[in-house]
Amino acid sequence: MPTHQDLPNDRITEEIIQNSLQAVADEMFAAMRKTAMSSIIYEVLDMGTGIMDAAGELASSGAGIPAFVGVLDKAVKVILGKFTRPGDIRPGDVFATNDPYYGGVTHLNDIVVAMPVFADGQLIAWTANIAHNSDVGGMAPGSLSGNATEIFQEGLRLPAIKLISEGEPIAPVMDIITVNSRMPDILQGDLWAAIASVRIGARRLQELAAKYGTATFERAVAAFMDQGEAISRRALARLPKGDFTLSEEQDDGRIFNVRITITDLDFTVDLRDNPDQSPNPVNTSRDGVMVAAQLIFKTLTDPTSPANGGTFRPLALLTREGSVFHAREPAPVGFYYEIELRVYDLMWRCLAPHMPDKLAAGHFASVCGTFIGGIHPDTGRQYTIIEPQIGGWGASQSRDGNSAMFCGFHGETYNCPAEINEARNGVFVDQMALNLEPGGEGLHTGGRGIVMDYRLRADNGFLTAGYTRSKFPAWGVDGGHEGSPNYIEYRPVTGEPQRYAFVSGLVTHTDDVVRVVTGNGGGLGDPKDRDPTMVRRDVKNGLLTPERAREIYGLASG
Repeated sequence: MPTHQDLPNDRITEEIIQNSLQAVADEMFAAMRKTAMSSIIYEVLDMGTGIMDAAGELASSGAGIPAFVGVLDKAVKVILGKFTRPGDIRPGDVFATNDPYYGGVTHLNDIVVAMPVFADGQLIAWTANIAHNSDVGGMAPGSLSGNATEIFQEGLRLPAIKLISEGEPIAPVMDIITVNSRMPDILQGDLWAAIASVRIGARRLQELAAKYGTATFERAVAAFMDQGEAISRRALARLPKGDFTLSEEQDDGRIFNVRITITDLDFTVDLRDNPDQSPNPVNTSRDGVMVAAQLIFKTLTDPTSPANGGTFRPLALLTREGSVFHAREPAPVGFYYEIELRVYDLMWRCLAPHMPDKLAAGHFASVCGTFIGGIHPDTGRQYTIIEPQIGGWGASQSRDGNSAMFCGFHGETYNCPAEINEARNGVFVDQMALNLEPGGEGLHTGGRGIVMDYRLRADNGFLTAGYTRSKFPAWGVDGGHEGSPNYIEYRPVTGEPQRYAFVSGLVTHTDDVVRVVTGNGGGLGDPKDRDPTMVRRDVKNGLLTPERAREIYGLASG
C-alpha cells in the first residue's frame, strides 16, 4: 500500500477510510469508558463520540447515545466560528463547551471536548466527545434543580473555550473548572478521560491521512457525505407526501404543536406555533430540537446505515426564538432532555398513523432522570447518583413492545448495576422488577416499565427528579390501550408516601425509600383480538391477573 501520496479516488479506498473512521470513533469511546471516574460514564455510557470534517460537518456518527452524537457537529461549528484568527486553532489544541447558547446544545452537565486534527500542515478533521458530568457547580448538588430560573444557577458555563494550547494544559482554566464542582476530583478525572479520547482519535486520523494521503482522505469523507444524502433522498421519495399536524396537551397543561411537510425533495418540521419559553428549566435550544428532528428523519429514511452531514441535507427545521423549543439566553435548560423528548415523541405520534410499518405505538418517552445524593456514610465524601431509567416500549404491527428499555432519546446506554450503586453510592437497591400496573393492552401489548427501590443509608441527602408522561401515558394505536404513567414515589420511614413527577432538593433520611415507577408502552389493536394463548401465557407468567384477563381480553384464565 503506497504511503505519503494520494491514492486514486476509488470506491474501495473510500469504503476502507469510512470504516476506519467508524473504528476510530469506537476506539475513542472505549478509551473514554475505560478511564472515566463516574459510573454515569463508565457503566451507563452516558456519552457519545464522533468525527467531523474540517468544516465541522459530521463525518462519522461514532458510538454512544445518538442524541449526544448529534450534538458534536453543532459544537465544533461554534468553536470554528469563534476562533477565526490565524493561529487561533493549532495542532495539539483542545477545546470545550457545555453552554447551549455557545454550542453546548444540551445543559451544563454535558461537556463537549473537541480537538482539531492536522496533516501536512492543514486542518483536516475534528475529533469530539460529550458526556454527562456529575457536578459542575450551581445552586444544587448534581447541578440540576427544578427551581432554577436562569442558566447562571445551573452551574459553571464554558462558552466554547480552549482547555489545552499546543499540547499544554491551560492551568487557570482547569483550576476554574474543578474549583466550581462539589466533586472536583471526579470532574477532573472525567475531563481527562475525554481529553485522552480525542487525542487517541486525532492520532489515528493522522495515521490514516499519512497512509492514504491527505487529499484522498478528504475526498473519501466528502464522497461519503454525498452518499449519505443520496440514501436519504431515495428513502424520502418512498415516504407518504403531504402536510401532517398534531397538537398535544402536556403534563403541565401546555399545548405543543407540530407541522411536518414531506415532499419529494424536503422534510420540513415546523415548530413555530408553540408556547413561549418557560421561567423554569424545561426549555431547550434550537440545536437540541434539530437533534430530535434528525433522529426521527433517520428512523424514517435509513435507520441501519451510519449517519453523517450529508444524511440530513433534505431536513429543514423552523422554530421561533424565545419559544420553549428555541430558548433565548439566559433561560434555564437543566431538564432540556424531557422537552426534546416531548418534541421527538410529538413528531413520532404525528406521523405514526401514516407510517404504521415504520413507527410503533407510543413508548414511555421519558429519560426519567433520577438524582440521589448526599454524604456517603462510609467515606464521608459527596456522592451523586445520576440514573436514567428504563421503561416500556409501544407495540408494533408485528409484535408486543419491548420491556425495560431506555427511551428513544437515550438509546445505547445501560442501567447502572445494583452492585456499583451500592459500592460507590450511599444506597441499597432493594428491588428492580417489571411494572405490573394496568396499561398497554391490545392485539399486541406495550412493553412493561419497571419498579425500582433505592433505600438510603444516611441522613440529609437529597432527591431531584424530572419525569414526563406522568399525567398522559404512552398513546395506543388502532384501539390499543394507552400505557401507564411515569412517576417517582418518596416513601419516608415515617409519614405517608409522596408521589411526584418533578421534585427538586427533597431532603432524605436514613432508610427512606425512593421508588421509581416507569410506564408501560402503548398497545396496538383491539385487545379482544389478542391470541388467547398469549393472554394465558401472560397470566401464567404473572404479568396479568385472571381478573384483568377476563375484563380486558374477555378470556378466562383457564
